[in-house]
Amino acid sequence: MPDLRTLLSDLAAEGDALDALVSPLPAEGWATPTPAAGWTIAHQISHLAWTDRQAILAATDPAAFAAFVERAKAELAEAVDEGAAEGARDHPDKLLDRWRACRRQVIEALAAAPLGAELPWFGPPMGTASMATARIMETWAHAQDVADALGVDRTPTRRLRHVAHLGVRTRDFAFRNRGLEPPAGPFRIELTAPGGEAWTWGPEGAAQSVSGPALDFCLLVTRRRHRADLSVTAVGEDADRWLDVAQAFAGPPGGDPVPVGA
Repeated sequence: MPDLRTLLSDLAAEGDALDALVSPLPAEGWATPTPAAGWTIAHQISHLAWTDRQAILAATDPAAFAAFVERAKAELAEAVDEGAAEGARDHPDKLLDRWRACRRQVIEALAAAPLGAELPWFGPPMGTASMATARIMETWAHAQDVADALGVDRTPTRRLRHVAHLGVRTRDFAFRNRGLEPPAGPFRIELTAPGGEAWTWGPEGAAQSVSGPALDFCLLVTRRRHRADLSVTAVGEDADRWLDVAQAFAGPPGGDPVPVGA
């Protein structure tokens, strides 16, 4: 796991990359539909600002965040959607300013959190480094939705390693999230990084394995593409099942992406 300073630097860079996509848009461009049903580009940015605010609360007042989750857990999906819709009703300039402020504040809050702190979240609690990794993942995933809406191809960066790492770490969560028993044994994960080097997790020689391009694996675990459209392969029944249920983000099971041409 990289140190917190590196993670926060990469989180800032991921936000800047998305900012560069949306800041030149005219006001009407923010109403462009994205692959998330009912969500425009404004909804995507509003959602990121909303989740950043929740991360700030979790880092600065864990008890207040835990109380919020307890109150909202029965209708959490509705709360998430309303958080996105509320900001999307604002003028794009106001929304952009608020999202920029939230990006800055979440980095400051995580940098100032006590060393070794376990922060509550919508899924299992996590340390500050894991929270920073989760914010990188979510920013990258929603940026993909924006890029798809605009018809833009993004250049993969080494920051994908953080997304891939979270995808690997959430293997057992993804099974339990579907009411399934996680596999007992470890998997070997071998991904090809954007620069061509190998990124690996798990023991060599493991009976079950997953391999493919890091970009494809990240698109899979963030549920931005159907596995049929990706070059990610599995050896072993449990590993193959994982590719169907993999989910790097907290919350209920995400909907299955539609294969291209379906």
